[in-house]
Amino acid sequence: MDHWSAMKAHYLAPLFQPQSVAVIGASETAGSVGSRVYRNLLDAPFKGRLYGVNLRHSKVFDHKVWHRLGDLPDGPVDLAIITTPASTLLGLVEECGKAGVRHVLIISRDFVALDRHNRPILEAAKALAAKLKIRLLGPNLLGLAKPSDGLVALNYEGRIKPGNLALVSQSSAVASAMLDWAEAHDVGFSHVISLGAAADVNFGEILDFLAHDGHTRGILLYLEDIGEARTFMSAVRAAGRVKPVVAMKVGRGNGWAEGARTHAGKLISSDDAFDAAMRRVGVLRVNTMAQLNIAARMLAANYRTSGRKLAIISNGYGTGRMALDRARDMQIECPKLSDETIARLNEILPEVGNHANPVDLLGDAPPERFLAATEACLQDSKVDGVLVIYTPQAGTDHIATAQAMIDLKAKYGKLLMLVWLGDKRVAQSRRLLAEAKMAWFSTPEYAIEAFASLALYQYIQKLSLQTPGPLDLRSEPDVTTARKRIREALAQGRTLLNASETLSLMRAFKIPFVTTAFAADADSAAMSASTVGFPVALKVDADDLIHKTDIDAVALNLRNADQVREVAADMLARMDACLPAGSVHGLLVQAMHGRRHARELMIGVSRDPVFGPVIAFGAGGIAVEVFGDVAVTLPPINEDIAHSLIRRTRIVKALHAFRNLPPANIEAVADVLVRVSEMVCELPEIAQLDLNPLIVDEHGVVAVDASVIVASQPEGMERYEHMAIHPWPSHLIRQGTLKDGSPCVFRPIRPEDADELQRFVTEDLSEESRFNRFMSTLKQLSPVMLVRFTQLDYAREMALVATVTVDGEERMAGVSRYTINPDRKTCEFAISIGDQWQGKGLGALLMTALFDAARDKGLQTMEGEILSSNTAMLGLMKKLAFTIKPHPDDSGLKWVVREL
Repeated sequence: MDHWSAMKAHYLAPLFQPQSVAVIGASETAGSVGSRVYRNLLDAPFKGRLYGVNLRHSKVFDHKVWHRLGDLPDGPVDLAIITTPASTLLGLVEECGKAGVRHVLIISRDFVALDRHNRPILEAAKALAAKLKIRLLGPNLLGLAKPSDGLVALNYEGRIKPGNLALVSQSSAVASAMLDWAEAHDVGFSHVISLGAAADVNFGEILDFLAHDGHTRGILLYLEDIGEARTFMSAVRAAGRVKPVVAMKVGRGNGWAEGARTHAGKLISSDDAFDAAMRRVGVLRVNTMAQLNIAARMLAANYRTSGRKLAIISNGYGTGRMALDRARDMQIECPKLSDETIARLNEILPEVGNHANPVDLLGDAPPERFLAATEACLQDSKVDGVLVIYTPQAGTDHIATAQAMIDLKAKYGKLLMLVWLGDKRVAQSRRLLAEAKMAWFSTPEYAIEAFASLALYQYIQKLSLQTPGPLDLRSEPDVTTARKRIREALAQGRTLLNASETLSLMRAFKIPFVTTAFAADADSAAMSASTVGFPVALKVDADDLIHKTDIDAVALNLRNADQVREVAADMLARMDACLPAGSVHGLLVQAMHGRRHARELMIGVSRDPVFGPVIAFGAGGIAVEVFGDVAVTLPPINEDIAHSLIRRTRIVKALHAFRNLPPANIEAVADVLVRVSEMVCELPEIAQLDLNPLIVDEHGVVAVDASVIVASQPEGMERYEHMAIHPWPSHLIRQGTLKDGSPCVFRPIRPEDADELQRFVTEDLSEESRFNRFMSTLKQLSPVMLVRFTQLDYAREMALVATVTVDGEERMAGVSRYTINPDRKTCEFAISIGDQWQGKGLGALLMTALFDAARDKGLQTMEGEILSSNTAMLGLMKKLAFTIKPHPDDSGLKWVVREL
């Protein structure tokens, strides 16, 4: 009845797991794409119906082929594969439409030709396919494969083993290299999908399909460009919450920032934005092919770690120190082993050698010594994983030691990683480790990097569960005033807010700002300084002036009125001479912060062309771009994410107590970060922003200077459309009253509702109610279903819960949800009401709230499936003005539709 129903196939299933395939251009011509693809499907062999199509031949590889798609027996095929030149594409798309084919894979590569209207062939084919409701994958790609079904529709020579990993690549070369590596290392795939030019079906849709695919346990991505960020982020977030996703992206240029005017704009690269995006959605980012290959092995074997604490064991002092040095580089903690572990190691190891971490077994360590020491460390509660380094020396036995490690893996749940150094002498035991799916590596550095990646993955998974709202309900910013000031500036043709407008924004979002007065001339500056209180700073107030220190438009620590008057007169004279006529409005008189223990920070915002607003935090001051100490994240953020951002910088060490300085008020810094996040959520016009310097000490934080650059936004833009991550939609919270007068609250679901949702399904829904909702006899939600039902991307779906208070506790009484269909205009809904709350009007109230939420997203139609036997729900649908129709595919269901 909804997007997550186990009974409903994904709309792209006919493309990625077709039951029937036609290869257009199937031939025996050596080296041709049509020959290779058709041969691969025959040899696999493809388990469905396979047809060859060729105008000039009746047989290919001794198999009958047909001249046209319309000639095929048994009706239209699920997938047509075009391997012929680009010049044939338009005609073939039209032929697919006439033959009822709705999914087309285009492997052809020569797309430079124009059609008769002088449009590129591909553009014309896209338009025709959209008109015929045909989905296209490609062109210029390697193809796609589902090895378990014998679907190897690839322009590739080599064997592909079935497995549990999906590989999605924009590059045919990278995909080919990965497949060749995988064959050598016995790694299998559930799906291999090459995108090529991605003319129609995109990354987001493919990830959405793979998130639902029961055969896929992990996803490997190779990206060169993202395309439409919202769809991509929405899908990768959904996929990353139910299975591991590892991404490699190339292209780290920062060309879009060349015209940036603020510090943040110059410091934040497009690669920083991508990195921040992946962190927020729980995706592990790698930077090299070697790391991608390692990730493939680790995912295929389903290795995990619960933390960052690693014990190192080696039969060589030098190799143990190598691993320790790399661990320190990667910020991996190698903790002191427990007293119990040390005592046990003292019993089982020779007196010479190190018994602390890293543990030195000595060069002649027999298998029994490796086994006993490794087991002792695995049992240590202070350790999250153990790295064992074996070096072939006199007295060692690589085969027996490898087998001992294999036996230990089966006995303990902790991560056990192995480094088998050498080559020829350990080749046989390496094969043994590979066959047992052990996490083995050829160097200590690779092993440490793999452990660091697993630890980072565990951390960002927790981070991805954070779903902050756009506004802190306690902060109550004056959004109306802020929007008004921005509109006024844009109406006057200005993109840089003036000092008055900037201060207005700071006040509206309750960002602490140093006391500031405006002065038109030197005399009024002196008077204002006396009011503000000495010492003061003077700054020029002028249009289009960001970096005032660059033209000596700032004076600090002025201690009396005469000094202020003299400096002000000189500054105004110089500025009138060097700045455009009419651009100077006067002076800003600001109180010096006078904080003895002050540290200078910077908070900034820049707008990435793909991911929208990006927030930066780091060291501040005039040298901010020199030191480049910044960490970035995507809004919306909460206090937890703010603290995580702060911890990722070098300046964080200076915020703690050191020498004679007390610790700075980090909570106050985090609060400003959250308020800046609120600002960019609610004000899509903000393109760049600098709070620099931001002064913090043990008492709190205050901004000394700020710059805000704004830009007009398109008319009719959807709320939060400027953001890659949709915030928790707090504006949908509603109060309601049931028929018996009891109050209830309607609000969007959150990840922390998982336990209560499980209780609701198992305790408040009868077996009949559960069957009506899920169309199955399930008794409770699986962990995967709980994740899918509570960890939403609000840009693509919505779940509203109705809550009531029972014995002083919030209880879930009903849930309604919709999922947006691929056309982005319609949605499919589902609703459940707890048995004890039925008959009290809750269903109508909950559906009405869902209607409002769908309209808020610009949706036009709501539709759904209801069991024909569910008379109560059909009665509610009739009451709510749904049209009830027979289901086109199942007589046991009704299809209900309502215009919004």
